[in-house]
Amino acid sequence: MPLDSVGTYIHMYFMSQKIERTQTGIRIEKRLLKVLKGLAESLDMTLGDLIEGIALHSFENKPAFSEETLEKIKQLKSVYDLDWTANDSHRFKEDGE
Repeated sequence: MPLDSVGTYIHMYFMSQKIERTQTGIRIEKRLLKVLKGLAESLDMTLGDLIEGIALHSFENKPAFSEETLEKIKQLKSVYDLDWTANDSHRFKEDGE
């Protein structure tokens, strides 16, 4: 079930399941983070809820987003000049590497 069509469901699912969240200091490319934050805002979700939903869908090899949300992601990527694909993730390097 795509995230945006069940955003409330995902939130309610986590609310009905006993979970323990932890604060984390992940490092993430800043334009990617901007797209994720923009998407979370447009779906009326927290960034953490969005990332949890994406991960859980990915673990089951299920699509996380509807066509409508994929279009929103495309728009956000354009706004934040993010032109990478999944293949690019295996080639990321930081300065000094």
